[in-house]
Amino acid sequence: MAHFAQLDENNIVTQVIVVSNEDIKDSEGNESEFTGIAFCKSLLGPNTIWKQTSYNNNIRKNYAGIGFTYDITRDAFIAPKPFNSWILNESTCIWESPVLYPNDGKMYAWNEETVSWIESSNG
Repeated sequence: MAHFAQLDENNIVTQVIVVSNEDIKDSEGNESEFTGIAFCKSLLGPNTIWKQTSYNNNIRKNYAGIGFTYDITRDAFIAPKPFNSWILNESTCIWESPVLYPNDGKMYAWNEETVSWIESSNG
């Protein structure tokens, strides 16, 4: 199965749909993003914008989710920034905290006010 993300005019993902591999094959029987996009447009309107996405992150760095942004320059789907202090890892296009998560087996929650991990009482 193939997955396609619909984008709004600001390149924000509004929905992700599953498409049969048979519906993305071109006239020579090869799977094609272009053919998949044409299929999506035939279902949901010719003026819709689509990009293929992948659960195993083979294309566009990350699997698209509703609210993610498609970054044209990086050809990547990027999740909404979780906190102002977090930094985008340019190679993975995943937001990372400015302080490493503690590796002591305990559960932590991010505290933006102190820009630090605080041990969770639920862990």
